[in-house]
Amino acid sequence: MSPMLEVENLRLKFPGDERLLFKDLSIQIEKGEKVLLLGPSGCGKSTLLQVLSGLIPQSIEVPMKAEKIQPPESWGYVFQDPDSQFCMPYVDEELAFVLENLQIPREEMPEKITSLLKAVGLDLADPHTPIQTLSGGMKQRLAIASVLALEPEVLFLDEPTALLDPQGTEEIWETVKRISDDKTLVIVEHKIDHVLDQVERIILFNEHGEIIVDGLKDWVLRNYRETMKEQGIWYPGVWQDYLQNRSVKRTLDPAQETVIELNNFSGYRKKKPLITVEEAAVRTGEWIAIVGENGAGKSTLLHALMQFIKTTGHYEINGETIKNGKRITDHLTFVFQNPEFQFVTNSVYEEIAYGLRLERLEEQAIEERVLEVLERFRLGDYQNHHPYHLSMGQKRRLSVAASIVQSQPVLLLDEPTFGQDSKNTFALLEMLEAFQQAGVTILMVTHDRHIVEYFATRVWTIESGLLVRDEQIQIKEPVHA
Repeated sequence: MSPMLEVENLRLKFPGDERLLFKDLSIQIEKGEKVLLLGPSGCGKSTLLQVLSGLIPQSIEVPMKAEKIQPPESWGYVFQDPDSQFCMPYVDEELAFVLENLQIPREEMPEKITSLLKAVGLDLADPHTPIQTLSGGMKQRLAIASVLALEPEVLFLDEPTALLDPQGTEEIWETVKRISDDKTLVIVEHKIDHVLDQVERIILFNEHGEIIVDGLKDWVLRNYRETMKEQGIWYPGVWQDYLQNRSVKRTLDPAQETVIELNNFSGYRKKKPLITVEEAAVRTGEWIAIVGENGAGKSTLLHALMQFIKTTGHYEINGETIKNGKRITDHLTFVFQNPEFQFVTNSVYEEIAYGLRLERLEEQAIEERVLEVLERFRLGDYQNHHPYHLSMGQKRRLSVAASIVQSQPVLLLDEPTFGQDSKNTFALLEMLEAFQQAGVTILMVTHDRHIVEYFATRVWTIESGLLVRDEQIQIKEPVHA
Protein backbone atom coordinates (compact mmCIF):
# COMPACT_ATOMS: atom_id res chain seq x y z
CA MET A 1 0.00 0.00 0.00
CA SER A 2 1.51 3.33 -1.08
CA PRO A 3 1.78 6.28 1.34
CA MET A 4 -0.79 9.07 1.17
CA LEU A 5 1.90 11.69 0.50
CA GLU A 6 5.55 11.36 -0.31
CA VAL A 7 8.61 13.26 -1.48
CA GLU A 8 11.82 11.52 -2.50
CA ASN A 9 15.31 13.06 -2.81
CA LEU A 10 14.07 16.65 -2.74
CA ARG A 11 16.47 19.46 -3.59
CA LEU A 12 15.31 23.06 -3.39
CA LYS A 13 16.73 26.56 -3.13
CA PHE A 14 15.37 30.06 -3.27
CA PRO A 15 16.55 32.69 -5.79
CA GLY A 16 19.53 34.63 -4.44
CA ASP A 17 20.53 31.85 -2.07
CA GLU A 18 23.63 29.87 -2.96
CA ARG A 19 22.91 27.00 -0.59
CA LEU A 20 20.36 24.24 -0.98
CA LEU A 21 17.52 24.41 1.54
CA PHE A 22 16.97 20.67 1.19
CA LYS A 23 19.50 18.16 -0.11
CA ASP A 24 18.10 14.75 -1.06
CA LEU A 25 15.31 14.95 1.55
CA SER A 26 12.85 12.05 1.58
CA ILE A 27 9.61 11.74 3.61
CA GLN A 28 6.64 9.38 3.52
CA ILE A 29 3.39 9.92 5.44
CA GLU A 30 0.72 7.23 5.67
CA LYS A 31 -3.04 7.72 5.67
CA GLY A 32 -4.34 8.78 9.07
CA GLU A 33 -0.94 9.70 10.54
CA LYS A 34 -0.63 12.78 12.72
CA VAL A 35 2.84 14.25 12.13
CA LEU A 36 4.55 17.28 13.69
CA LEU A 37 7.42 18.96 11.83
CA LEU A 38 9.74 20.57 14.39
CA GLY A 39 12.79 22.72 13.77
CA PRO A 40 14.33 26.16 14.28
CA SER A 41 12.99 29.23 12.50
CA GLY A 42 14.14 29.32 8.87
CA CYS A 43 14.94 25.61 8.55
CA GLY A 44 12.32 25.13 5.82
CA LYS A 45 9.35 23.59 7.64
CA SER A 46 6.75 25.78 5.94
CA THR A 47 8.42 25.30 2.57
CA LEU A 48 8.34 21.54 3.02
CA LEU A 49 4.66 21.72 3.92
CA GLN A 50 4.02 23.52 0.62
CA VAL A 51 5.99 20.87 -1.29
CA LEU A 52 4.09 18.01 0.37
CA SER A 53 0.76 19.64 -0.51
CA GLY A 54 1.82 20.36 -4.09
CA LEU A 55 1.62 24.15 -3.72
CA ILE A 56 5.30 24.06 -4.68
CA PRO A 57 5.82 23.84 -7.62
CA GLN A 58 2.23 23.80 -8.94
CA SER A 59 1.19 27.23 -7.60
CA ILE A 60 4.44 28.69 -6.24
CA GLU A 61 7.45 28.58 -8.54
CA VAL A 62 10.63 27.68 -6.67
CA PRO A 63 13.73 26.06 -8.27
CA MET A 64 13.57 22.44 -7.16
CA LYS A 65 13.81 18.84 -8.26
CA ALA A 66 12.79 15.52 -6.76
CA GLU A 67 12.76 11.95 -7.94
CA LYS A 68 9.17 11.65 -6.74
CA ILE A 69 6.47 13.94 -5.37
CA GLN A 70 3.09 12.50 -4.46
CA PRO A 71 0.72 15.11 -3.03
CA PRO A 72 -2.67 14.06 -1.63
CA GLU A 73 -5.82 14.27 -3.73
CA SER A 74 -7.98 15.95 -1.08
CA TRP A 75 -6.36 18.48 1.22
CA GLY A 76 -6.74 21.79 3.00
CA TYR A 77 -3.99 24.23 3.97
CA VAL A 78 -3.98 26.81 6.77
CA PHE A 79 -1.20 29.37 6.30
CA GLN A 80 0.79 31.28 8.93
CA ASP A 81 -0.60 34.50 7.45
CA PRO A 82 -4.39 34.18 7.11
CA ASP A 83 -4.62 37.21 4.79
CA SER A 84 -2.76 35.22 2.14
CA GLN A 85 -5.64 32.78 1.63
CA PHE A 86 -8.75 34.97 1.59
CA CYS A 87 -10.55 35.47 -1.72
CA MET A 88 -13.58 37.54 -0.69
CA PRO A 89 -14.05 40.77 1.32
CA TYR A 90 -16.68 39.51 3.81
CA VAL A 91 -16.70 36.63 6.29
CA ASP A 92 -19.87 34.93 5.00
CA GLU A 93 -18.81 35.44 1.38
CA GLU A 94 -15.45 33.78 2.07
CA LEU A 95 -17.15 30.65 3.38
CA ALA A 96 -19.85 30.79 0.70
CA PHE A 97 -17.12 30.87 -1.94
CA VAL A 98 -15.82 27.51 -0.68
CA LEU A 99 -19.30 26.03 -0.40
CA GLU A 100 -20.19 27.13 -3.93
CA ASN A 101 -17.14 25.29 -5.25
CA LEU A 102 -18.42 22.21 -3.43
CA GLN A 103 -21.83 22.72 -5.12
CA ILE A 104 -23.68 23.12 -1.83
CA PRO A 105 -27.25 24.37 -2.49
CA ARG A 106 -27.63 28.05 -1.68
CA GLU A 107 -30.49 27.46 0.78
CA GLU A 108 -28.21 25.23 2.90
CA MET A 109 -25.36 27.74 3.10
CA PRO A 110 -26.50 29.99 6.00
CA GLU A 111 -26.76 27.03 8.38
CA LYS A 112 -23.41 25.61 7.26
CA ILE A 113 -21.72 29.01 7.59
CA THR A 114 -23.10 29.42 11.12
CA SER A 115 -21.92 25.90 12.02
CA LEU A 116 -18.40 26.51 10.65
CA LEU A 117 -18.03 29.80 12.53
CA LYS A 118 -19.22 28.16 15.74
CA ALA A 119 -16.77 25.28 15.26
CA VAL A 120 -13.80 27.65 15.34
CA GLY A 121 -15.18 29.96 18.02
CA LEU A 122 -15.65 32.97 15.75
CA ASP A 123 -18.54 34.74 17.42
CA LEU A 124 -19.86 37.51 15.17
CA ALA A 125 -23.09 39.47 15.56
CA ASP A 126 -23.35 39.50 11.76
CA PRO A 127 -21.46 37.05 9.50
CA HIS A 128 -21.55 39.70 6.77
CA THR A 129 -18.61 41.43 8.44
CA PRO A 130 -15.65 42.85 6.47
CA ILE A 131 -12.64 40.55 6.93
CA GLN A 132 -10.30 43.55 7.13
CA THR A 133 -11.99 44.66 10.37
CA LEU A 134 -11.16 41.38 12.14
CA SER A 135 -8.18 41.03 14.44
CA GLY A 136 -5.29 38.78 13.37
CA GLY A 137 -6.50 35.97 15.60
CA MET A 138 -10.08 36.23 14.32
CA LYS A 139 -8.76 36.04 10.76
CA GLN A 140 -6.95 32.83 11.61
CA ARG A 141 -10.16 31.30 12.93
CA LEU A 142 -11.88 32.23 9.67
CA ALA A 143 -9.04 30.68 7.65
CA ILE A 144 -9.43 27.42 9.57
CA ALA A 145 -13.22 27.50 9.08
CA SER A 146 -12.81 27.89 5.31
CA VAL A 147 -10.49 24.87 5.22
CA LEU A 148 -12.83 22.78 7.38
CA ALA A 149 -15.59 23.53 4.85
CA LEU A 150 -13.66 21.48 2.29
CA GLU A 151 -13.86 18.35 4.47
CA PRO A 152 -10.37 17.35 3.28
CA GLU A 153 -8.62 14.01 3.85
CA VAL A 154 -5.32 15.76 4.68
CA LEU A 155 -4.91 18.93 6.74
CA PHE A 156 -1.71 20.96 6.43
CA LEU A 157 -1.50 23.33 9.39
CA ASP A 158 1.23 25.97 9.33
CA GLU A 159 1.23 27.56 12.80
CA PRO A 160 -2.55 28.02 12.74
CA THR A 161 -2.68 29.48 16.27
CA ALA A 162 0.30 31.84 16.03
CA LEU A 163 -1.85 34.95 16.56
CA LEU A 164 -4.37 33.51 18.99
CA ASP A 165 -4.71 34.14 22.70
CA PRO A 166 -4.26 31.12 25.04
CA GLN A 167 -7.99 30.37 25.19
CA GLY A 168 -8.31 30.67 21.40
CA THR A 169 -5.29 28.41 20.93
CA GLU A 170 -6.84 25.74 23.11
CA GLU A 171 -10.20 26.04 21.32
CA ILE A 172 -8.65 25.71 17.86
CA TRP A 173 -6.67 22.59 18.75
CA GLU A 174 -9.76 21.10 20.38
CA THR A 175 -11.58 21.81 17.12
CA VAL A 176 -8.82 20.17 15.08
CA LYS A 177 -8.87 17.17 17.40
CA ARG A 178 -12.64 16.85 17.09
CA ILE A 179 -12.70 16.84 13.28
CA SER A 180 -9.46 15.01 12.49
CA ASP A 181 -9.95 11.43 13.75
CA ASP A 182 -10.12 10.07 10.21
CA LYS A 183 -7.79 12.68 8.65
CA THR A 184 -4.09 12.85 8.03
CA LEU A 185 -2.49 15.81 9.83
CA VAL A 186 0.83 17.43 8.97
CA ILE A 187 1.54 20.25 11.40
CA VAL A 188 4.16 22.98 11.71
CA GLU A 189 3.86 24.64 15.11
CA HIS A 190 6.11 26.39 17.63
CA LYS A 191 3.53 26.40 20.45
CA ILE A 192 3.52 22.65 20.92
CA ASP A 193 1.88 22.21 24.33
CA HIS A 194 -1.61 21.81 22.83
CA VAL A 195 -0.36 19.81 19.83
CA LEU A 196 1.52 16.98 21.47
CA ASP A 197 -1.57 15.04 22.54
CA GLN A 198 -2.74 15.04 18.91
CA VAL A 199 0.40 13.80 17.15
CA GLU A 200 2.10 10.42 17.23
CA ARG A 201 5.17 11.16 15.14
CA ILE A 202 7.77 13.94 15.17
CA ILE A 203 10.18 14.78 12.35
CA LEU A 204 12.97 16.90 13.83
CA PHE A 205 15.04 19.22 11.60
CA ASN A 206 18.25 21.15 12.19
CA GLU A 207 18.88 24.73 11.05
CA HIS A 208 20.08 23.52 7.62
CA GLY A 209 16.84 21.69 6.79
CA GLU A 210 18.30 18.25 7.45
CA ILE A 211 16.36 15.58 9.33
CA ILE A 212 17.91 14.90 12.73
CA VAL A 213 15.43 12.20 13.69
CA ASP A 214 12.06 10.86 12.54
CA GLY A 215 10.25 8.74 15.11
CA LEU A 216 7.50 8.28 17.65
CA LYS A 217 6.68 11.41 19.64
CA ASP A 218 7.52 10.18 23.15
CA TRP A 219 10.78 8.60 22.04
CA VAL A 220 11.95 11.78 20.25
CA LEU A 221 11.04 14.04 23.18
CA ARG A 222 12.76 11.73 25.66
CA ASN A 223 16.00 11.19 23.71
CA TYR A 224 16.50 14.50 21.85
CA ARG A 225 15.74 17.12 24.48
CA GLU A 226 19.30 18.46 24.55
CA THR A 227 19.42 18.54 20.74
CA MET A 228 16.20 20.54 20.66
CA LYS A 229 17.63 22.92 23.24
CA GLU A 230 20.80 23.44 21.18
CA GLN A 231 18.81 24.02 17.99
CA GLY A 232 16.45 26.51 19.67
CA ILE A 233 13.39 24.30 19.19
CA TRP A 234 10.48 24.67 21.57
CA TYR A 235 9.94 21.65 23.80
CA PRO A 236 7.95 21.04 27.01
CA GLY A 237 9.71 22.83 29.87
CA VAL A 238 11.90 25.08 27.67
CA TRP A 239 10.84 28.25 29.50
CA GLN A 240 11.67 26.71 32.87
CA ASP A 241 15.10 25.65 31.62
CA TYR A 242 15.75 29.15 30.26
CA LEU A 243 14.63 30.93 33.41
CA GLN A 244 16.72 28.71 35.68
CA ASN A 245 19.84 29.61 33.72
CA ARG A 246 19.00 33.29 33.37
CA SER A 247 21.73 35.35 34.97
CA VAL A 248 20.29 38.85 34.57
CA LYS A 249 19.19 40.35 37.87
CA ARG A 250 16.15 42.47 37.16
CA THR A 251 15.92 45.87 38.73
CA LEU A 252 13.02 48.25 38.57
CA ASP A 253 14.03 51.86 39.06
CA PRO A 254 10.94 53.99 39.40
CA ALA A 255 11.07 56.40 36.47
CA GLN A 256 9.84 59.92 37.06
CA GLU A 257 9.69 61.32 33.53
CA THR A 258 6.37 60.89 31.75
CA VAL A 259 6.91 60.08 28.08
CA ILE A 260 3.28 59.44 27.03
CA GLU A 261 0.14 60.90 28.59
CA LEU A 262 -3.41 59.98 27.55
CA ASN A 263 -6.75 61.40 28.69
CA ASN A 264 -10.12 60.43 27.18
CA PHE A 265 -8.13 59.12 24.22
CA SER A 266 -9.99 57.14 21.54
CA GLY A 267 -9.10 55.59 18.21
CA TYR A 268 -11.71 55.38 15.44
CA ARG A 269 -12.47 53.62 12.19
CA LYS A 270 -15.07 55.66 10.33
CA LYS A 271 -17.17 57.06 13.19
CA LYS A 272 -16.94 54.10 15.54
CA PRO A 273 -14.56 54.22 18.52
CA LEU A 274 -12.59 50.94 18.59
CA ILE A 275 -10.29 51.68 21.52
CA THR A 276 -10.58 54.07 24.45
CA VAL A 277 -8.14 54.96 27.22
CA GLU A 278 -9.72 57.12 29.86
CA GLU A 279 -6.44 57.97 31.58
CA ALA A 280 -2.91 56.58 31.43
CA ALA A 281 0.68 57.75 31.75
CA VAL A 282 3.76 55.94 30.46
CA ARG A 283 7.12 56.68 32.06
CA THR A 284 10.59 56.44 30.60
CA GLY A 285 12.10 52.96 30.66
CA GLU A 286 8.91 51.06 31.39
CA TRP A 287 8.02 47.79 29.66
CA ILE A 288 4.25 47.64 29.34
CA ALA A 289 2.70 44.34 28.27
CA ILE A 290 -0.68 44.85 26.57
CA VAL A 291 -2.90 41.80 27.05
CA GLY A 292 -6.46 40.76 26.28
CA GLU A 293 -8.50 38.42 24.16
CA ASN A 294 -8.33 38.42 20.36
CA GLY A 295 -10.33 41.31 18.95
CA ALA A 296 -10.29 43.25 22.24
CA GLY A 297 -8.45 46.20 20.65
CA LYS A 298 -4.79 45.63 21.57
CA SER A 299 -3.34 46.17 18.08
CA THR A 300 -5.81 49.01 17.52
CA LEU A 301 -4.39 50.81 20.55
CA LEU A 302 -0.92 50.72 19.01
CA HIS A 303 -2.36 51.91 15.68
CA ALA A 304 -4.00 54.83 17.49
CA LEU A 305 -0.75 55.77 19.25
CA MET A 306 1.00 55.70 15.85
CA GLN A 307 -1.82 57.83 14.37
CA PHE A 308 -2.58 55.20 11.73
CA ILE A 309 -6.25 55.79 12.54
CA LYS A 310 -8.18 58.89 13.54
CA THR A 311 -7.99 59.75 17.24
CA THR A 312 -9.67 62.14 19.66
CA GLY A 313 -8.82 63.25 23.17
CA HIS A 314 -5.59 64.36 24.82
CA TYR A 315 -2.39 62.69 23.59
CA GLU A 316 0.99 63.99 24.68
CA ILE A 317 4.55 62.77 24.02
CA ASN A 318 7.36 64.33 26.04
CA GLY A 319 5.10 67.28 26.84
CA GLU A 320 4.21 67.87 23.19
CA THR A 321 0.53 67.58 22.18
CA ILE A 322 0.01 65.12 19.34
CA LYS A 323 -2.71 65.77 16.80
CA ASN A 324 -3.87 63.82 13.76
CA GLY A 325 -1.45 64.17 10.88
CA LYS A 326 1.49 65.23 13.05
CA ARG A 327 4.82 63.51 12.34
CA ILE A 328 5.28 60.99 15.12
CA THR A 329 8.11 58.73 13.97
CA ASP A 330 10.70 60.98 15.64
CA HIS A 331 9.34 59.69 18.95
CA LEU A 332 7.93 56.23 18.28
CA THR A 333 8.78 53.21 16.15
CA PHE A 334 6.34 50.42 15.40
CA VAL A 335 6.58 46.70 14.58
CA PHE A 336 3.48 45.38 12.84
CA GLN A 337 1.77 42.11 13.68
CA ASN A 338 2.20 41.19 10.02
CA PRO A 339 5.84 42.03 9.17
CA GLU A 340 5.17 42.23 5.42
CA PHE A 341 3.12 45.38 6.01
CA GLN A 342 6.27 47.38 6.70
CA PHE A 343 8.76 46.10 4.10
CA VAL A 344 9.65 48.81 1.56
CA THR A 345 12.77 47.50 -0.22
CA ASN A 346 13.90 44.45 -2.19
CA SER A 347 16.60 43.05 0.09
CA VAL A 348 17.18 42.35 3.75
CA TYR A 349 20.25 44.61 3.77
CA GLU A 350 18.39 47.54 2.19
CA GLU A 351 15.44 47.09 4.53
CA ILE A 352 17.65 47.79 7.54
CA ALA A 353 19.62 50.52 5.75
CA TYR A 354 16.46 52.36 4.67
CA GLY A 355 15.84 54.19 7.94
CA LEU A 356 19.52 55.09 8.34
CA ARG A 357 19.57 56.63 4.85
CA LEU A 358 16.71 58.89 5.87
CA GLU A 359 19.06 60.29 8.51
CA ARG A 360 21.61 61.06 5.72
CA LEU A 361 24.42 59.10 7.37
CA GLU A 362 27.60 58.33 5.47
CA GLU A 363 27.51 55.05 3.57
CA GLN A 364 30.36 53.53 5.58
CA ALA A 365 28.57 54.26 8.85
CA ILE A 366 25.38 52.77 7.41
CA GLU A 367 27.18 49.61 6.32
CA GLU A 368 28.81 49.12 9.72
CA ARG A 369 25.50 49.57 11.52
CA VAL A 370 23.57 47.30 9.14
CA LEU A 371 26.11 44.48 9.35
CA GLU A 372 26.08 44.74 13.14
CA VAL A 373 22.28 44.48 13.24
CA LEU A 374 22.24 41.61 10.72
CA GLU A 375 24.64 39.66 12.91
CA ARG A 376 22.70 40.40 16.07
CA PHE A 377 19.42 39.21 14.53
CA ARG A 378 20.98 36.15 12.87
CA LEU A 379 20.17 37.41 9.38
CA GLY A 380 23.73 37.78 8.06
CA ASP A 381 23.38 34.87 5.63
CA TYR A 382 20.23 36.38 4.14
CA GLN A 383 21.25 39.98 3.49
CA ASN A 384 20.77 39.68 -0.30
CA HIS A 385 17.41 37.90 -0.04
CA HIS A 386 14.11 39.59 -0.79
CA PRO A 387 12.24 40.03 2.51
CA TYR A 388 9.28 38.05 1.16
CA HIS A 389 11.53 35.01 0.63
CA LEU A 390 12.27 34.68 4.34
CA SER A 391 10.45 32.39 6.73
CA MET A 392 7.83 33.99 8.96
CA GLY A 393 10.21 33.93 11.93
CA GLN A 394 12.95 35.58 9.86
CA LYS A 395 10.50 38.18 8.55
CA ARG A 396 9.56 38.98 12.13
CA ARG A 397 13.22 39.41 13.12
CA LEU A 398 13.80 41.65 10.10
CA SER A 399 10.80 43.81 10.94
CA VAL A 400 12.08 44.31 14.49
CA ALA A 401 15.65 44.95 13.29
CA ALA A 402 14.53 47.54 10.72
CA SER A 403 12.39 49.28 13.34
CA ILE A 404 14.95 49.62 16.12
CA VAL A 405 17.93 50.58 13.96
CA GLN A 406 17.19 54.30 14.33
CA SER A 407 17.05 54.05 18.13
CA GLN A 408 13.81 55.92 18.79
CA PRO A 409 13.05 56.32 22.51
CA VAL A 410 9.72 54.42 22.42
CA LEU A 411 9.10 50.99 20.84
CA LEU A 412 5.63 49.73 20.02
CA LEU A 413 5.66 46.00 19.24
CA ASP A 414 2.71 43.90 18.14
CA GLU A 415 3.35 40.21 18.97
CA PRO A 416 7.09 40.38 18.10
CA THR A 417 7.81 36.80 19.22
CA PHE A 418 5.18 34.90 17.21
CA GLY A 419 6.66 32.48 14.70
CA GLN A 420 10.03 32.50 16.47
CA ASP A 421 11.96 29.53 17.76
CA SER A 422 13.06 29.55 21.39
CA LYS A 423 16.62 30.69 20.71
CA ASN A 424 15.51 33.75 18.75
CA THR A 425 12.69 34.50 21.18
CA PHE A 426 15.02 34.62 24.16
CA ALA A 427 17.66 36.59 22.24
CA LEU A 428 15.07 39.15 21.15
CA LEU A 429 13.66 39.51 24.66
CA GLU A 430 17.13 39.99 26.15
CA MET A 431 17.92 42.62 23.51
CA LEU A 432 14.71 44.48 24.29
CA GLU A 433 15.49 44.20 28.00
CA ALA A 434 18.89 45.80 27.40
CA PHE A 435 17.17 48.66 25.54
CA GLN A 436 14.66 49.04 28.35
CA GLN A 437 17.34 49.17 31.03
CA ALA A 438 19.10 51.84 28.95
CA GLY A 439 15.97 54.00 29.12
CA VAL A 440 13.96 52.91 26.08
CA THR A 441 10.23 52.62 26.71
CA ILE A 442 8.46 49.49 25.40
CA LEU A 443 4.77 48.87 24.78
CA MET A 444 4.27 45.28 23.61
CA VAL A 445 1.15 43.37 22.67
CA THR A 446 1.66 39.77 23.73
CA HIS A 447 -0.22 36.60 24.65
CA ASP A 448 2.80 35.00 26.32
CA ARG A 449 2.37 34.93 30.09
CA HIS A 450 6.12 34.33 30.57
CA ILE A 451 6.92 37.68 28.95
CA VAL A 452 4.36 39.34 31.21
CA GLU A 453 5.74 37.69 34.35
CA TYR A 454 9.48 37.90 33.72
CA PHE A 455 10.08 40.91 31.46
CA ALA A 456 7.26 43.46 31.75
CA THR A 457 7.11 46.11 34.46
CA ARG A 458 3.42 46.94 33.94
CA VAL A 459 0.39 45.29 32.39
CA TRP A 460 -2.44 46.97 30.49
CA THR A 461 -5.52 44.79 30.08
CA ILE A 462 -7.82 45.59 27.17
CA GLU A 463 -11.42 44.38 27.13
CA SER A 464 -14.01 45.23 24.46
CA GLY A 465 -12.07 48.24 23.23
CA LEU A 466 -11.36 49.74 26.65
CA LEU A 467 -8.27 49.86 28.87
CA VAL A 468 -9.81 48.34 32.00
CA ARG A 469 -6.75 47.58 34.16
CA ASP A 470 -3.33 49.18 34.58
CA GLU A 471 -1.23 47.14 37.01
CA GLN A 472 2.32 47.43 38.24
CA ILE A 473 4.19 44.12 38.02
CA GLN A 474 5.75 42.59 41.10
CA ILE A 475 9.10 41.47 39.71
CA LYS A 476 9.18 37.69 39.56
CA GLU A 477 12.62 36.13 39.69
CA PRO A 478 13.16 32.54 38.52
CA VAL A 479 13.85 29.87 41.09
CA HIS A 480 17.23 28.32 40.30
CA ALA A 481 17.56 24.59 40.54
